[in-house]
Amino acid sequence: MSIVAHDPTQSLMDITARPDAVFVRGDGSWLTDHRGRRHLDFVQGWAVNTLGHCPPQIAHTLAEQAAKLITPSPAFYNEPSLQLAGLLTRHSCFDRVFFCNSGGEANEGAIKLARKWGALRKDGAYGIITFGDGFHGRTLATMSASGKAGWDALFEPKVPGFAKARLNDIASVEALIDGNTVAVMLEPVQGEAGVVPATPGFLRELRTLTRKRGLLLIFDEIQTGMGRSGALFAYQHFGVEPDIMTLGKGIGGGVPLAALLAKETVSCFAHGDQGGTFNGNPLMAAVGVTVMQTLLAPGFLDQVRATGKHLSRRLAALAAETGMHGERGLGLLRALMLRSSDAPAIVEAARQLQPVGLLLNAPRPHLLRFMPALTVTTAEIDRMVELLREALAVVAAAAPSRAA
Repeated sequence: MSIVAHDPTQSLMDITARPDAVFVRGDGSWLTDHRGRRHLDFVQGWAVNTLGHCPPQIAHTLAEQAAKLITPSPAFYNEPSLQLAGLLTRHSCFDRVFFCNSGGEANEGAIKLARKWGALRKDGAYGIITFGDGFHGRTLATMSASGKAGWDALFEPKVPGFAKARLNDIASVEALIDGNTVAVMLEPVQGEAGVVPATPGFLRELRTLTRKRGLLLIFDEIQTGMGRSGALFAYQHFGVEPDIMTLGKGIGGGVPLAALLAKETVSCFAHGDQGGTFNGNPLMAAVGVTVMQTLLAPGFLDQVRATGKHLSRRLAALAAETGMHGERGLGLLRALMLRSSDAPAIVEAARQLQPVGLLLNAPRPHLLRFMPALTVTTAEIDRMVELLREALAVVAAAAPSRAA
């Protein structure tokens, strides 16, 4: 990157604290910055890069599709979107797919679909029970649906109709159901909350309760879907079928792609109810096809389950060695629970390690989250643990000076 008198970073809106590294190249589990320094990446764009950075099959698909057709308008069919919709419905419990560009947009669509269903089938009911600490996106409706701390006072007034229950507490859900309730919406594993899984028993109780009360069950699988859990979709672990599911992040393997899936009985949008300029464009949909075909290849998900278990074992061992509270998660979405609130300091120390940096995420001050590529190797997991141990030592050595 050439350095000129004008600082180009000043042209971006200041919406997050960014380090001074500018990444210019990626390869699998590794990123290289403008100074030539390499970083082992266990964030992967927040679980976006399903197949790692710049996988050759995605690069080939983009070049090939861009030379044929980029977008004809969503008012027409295109081959890649039809192919991807067919793959998704054949390998899930759903019948219909609506493509969009981000997880927030997919969740917004799920909310709209549930409310339309309530208008048609449930006397205008529109209330959706969501959960404390849940995260569903950054549109006004999805922020209102989220239970993220500190968001209750942002961008008022909120979109009404989102009562908050407690995860893994079926009584808290039942207490919120009234004549205006149309659906319950949750993440099978709350990612932003710190990788907090819903228990299998709770999900089964929730499915029984929603059926008994005539409510829709919506799974937000933006982070857990597309192989991240070790199954193609996380709901497949629990013997529970939702009525609506949303996908994002990993479905595009790094490009902007998301999807809203629903069963036939719930698919009640009329013409004009839902749309979007770039939705289902063949360039992005072709990448989605490549990602799906890779995940469905014999042995791929077996390998994800194996590396997920290896990551779990290595984190558990590190926790026991250093006196932490332990680890938790599902597949290759995991968290390490600290005894202190040093997670942000550990993330920074890991990034600054020499000669190789390590990229981690701290969704909570006492917790580190790990979201490697699904193609991560056991050797790369072992290297990550070695680097993390170094970062822990750096932070521990600095503890007296921080306290002073």
